[in-house]
Formats: sequence, structure tokens, C-alpha cells
Amino acid sequence: MHRFRERMDNQNPEWELSVIFGRINLFYFTGTMQDSMLIIPRDDDALLWVRRSYERALDESGFPRIMKMESFRDAAQNSGPLPGSVHLETGILPLAHYQRFSRYFPIPAMFSLDRDVAMVRAVKSRYELGLMEKAGRIHEEVLENRVPGLLREGMTEVEFAGDLYRLMLEEGHHGITRFGMFNSEMLIGQMGFGETTLYPTCFDGPGGSLGICPAVPLLGNRNRRLKRGDLVFVDTGTGFGGYHTDKTMTYQFRGSLPDAVIREHERCVQVQDDLAAMLKPGVIPSSAYTTIMDGLDDAFREGFMGFGDRQVQFLGHGTGLQVDEIPVIALGFDEPLEENMVIALEPKKGIAGVGMVGIENTFVVTPSGGRCITGKSRGMLPV
Repeated sequence: MHRFRERMDNQNPEWELSVIFGRINLFYFTGTMQDSMLIIPRDDDALLWVRRSYERALDESGFPRIMKMESFRDAAQNSGPLPGSVHLETGILPLAHYQRFSRYFPIPAMFSLDRDVAMVRAVKSRYELGLMEKAGRIHEEVLENRVPGLLREGMTEVEFAGDLYRLMLEEGHHGITRFGMFNSEMLIGQMGFGETTLYPTCFDGPGGSLGICPAVPLLGNRNRRLKRGDLVFVDTGTGFGGYHTDKTMTYQFRGSLPDAVIREHERCVQVQDDLAAMLKPGVIPSSAYTTIMDGLDDAFREGFMGFGDRQVQFLGHGTGLQVDEIPVIALGFDEPLEENMVIALEPKKGIAGVGMVGIENTFVVTPSGGRCITGKSRGMLPV
């Protein structure tokens, strides 16, 4: 809360009141994820108003001021008049919810606090890093050591996804993979066999997936079966205590891929290593992106970060309570990195007839460069 207030004072010197409704941000500030709203006056203590469940909020949260409400009317009757401006989560607040709120809390002027909260969340505390390191150890154990034992000839992508999810839960995964992207849905991640990992999706990432059906373009396909010589691609988020790491591994199933494919994969791994060395306090994400992209030849750029014309415009992204946080290693992200930011680097390349090669690991920004918390494997594990 202190860092949020400090950020608001610096970036929005005239701010008067902030109100938070999003459950991820509520959890970040209060330690509970209830149906509630957090009111943060500039010159007074913050107050958490809880509709459901007030009892659970008291059990889970050490927040100093928690009050019960049945509706916004209750909170309004026990609050003073609103100031002239209010900062809200404009990126996630539904219009209908805003209208219900503003019926009792008329807002003369509305501004966004989304980026300010995101930048505060981007720098992880020792406690948060501890949770992410546990998530990273689960990631390493599952993808580097356990997945090869799951793969069997003839299994479908859906069967593999089910076995993988069960294994992740057994190892301690908190069971859900959260994204902040509007309208995004994800159960485990993107995974598939061979060329299905190039199939176009609405998800803003380099990989692809056929999915179960047009209504559920997730998990994998019920008809695509694993065969000898297949590339297996697994891109998953793993979480512990609410905090995520992101990792991608590739496998060669009962056969060797062509040397040219292996070389393209190894080039992606080298890009990851070069980027990881840049993850130091003070480095500008957009500059790191430009440095890497300018060093790639035209032949390698074809299919890099997405197959065909579906190339994404980033090389890495922050992760934490959600998999897709800031900072992003991309153009337009010009605020310097800070120590203990956590960033997933994911250089990948789509190859026709083969699938998506490359790698992804999660790194902590340190003065000596990125410290990997999701394992050491270079990918392309033979199975």
C-alpha cells in the first residue's frame, strides 16, 4: 500500500481517491479474494468493504479495516462525499458494475489506475519471490523430469493434457492459470504434437493449438495421436499460493528431428540466454527488444515468435499473480527494469511440417542478470 501511494503521488500528483474491484488486485492488497471493494483515500486509511464473504475475509486477511456491506448503498451511507476525481481499474471494470457503483457514489471525473497498480505489482517482495520459486520448482520437476514418463505412442493430445494436469496438481500446482488479457481463458497452457502447435488461435502468444472444438479451443485435440518422430511442445503456467511461473519445454518422441530443426531450436535458446543476461536494474525493456531483434537475420526471423503472419511483437513478459503481467520485453515499454521484477522469456519459432520449437523460462531481475527459477534444461529432450 505504501508503494502504491508513493507511485500515485509521483505519477498522478492530483489524485484524491482510488477504488479497486478486481479480485486479483484485491488479493494483492488485502490477502483475500472476496466480493468486495477497496477504497483508498489519499489522506486517510484504506477500507475494505465486503459483500460476500465477510466471515472469510476476516479469517484470511490481516487488513486493518474491514467492513461488511449488503450493497453499495451500505458503504455510501457510511462514507463521506466523494472528491472531484476517482481512479478506477478501467481496463477490467465492467460498465454495468461501474453503473451500480456510481448510482451511490457519483463520480465527477474518472481516471485509470491500471498501469500504476501493475507497476507496483511488478516488483516482487521476498515473500512473493518465495512463492514463485516454489512454483518454479514444481515447473522444473514436472516438465524436465516427469513429462517424459507420461508420453506414450498413440495417446491423444487431450489424454496427455489430462495426465499432465493431474501430475501438476500432485506436485503442488494451485490448479488454475490466471491471465489478465481481456476475454482470455486458459486451463493449463498450450500443448500439442507436431504441426498442431502451429494452428492459429486468438491467444496472443507464438504457439498454437487445435483445441477440443471451436467453442473450446483449449487443451488439445481428441483426434491427434502421438506418433514416432513427433515434436512435443508444452507451454504451461504453474502456480503456488496464487503466484505463477511460465515455462515451455520441447521433446523428441522416439526419433530424432532433422539437424536443421535442432539448430533453429538452439538459436532460440541462445536468444533466451542473451536476453537473460540483459535483465538487470536500469535496462529499458524496449531497448533490450530492439537489440535482440536487430541481431536476427531475415531467414531466422521467418516464423520467429509465431508461424506465418501470426508473429507476436514481444520476447518476454512479466509474471506473478497473473501470467501476463508487465514489464513486457517489447517496443513501448520504456520504464527501466527494477530488481526483483520477474520476467518469462519465450523465444520460439514455428517450422512448417514440424511444429513450434524454442524455449521459455522465468527469470528474476538481479544486478548480475536474470536468475532462472524454472530449471536448467535446454529443451528438445529425447523420449
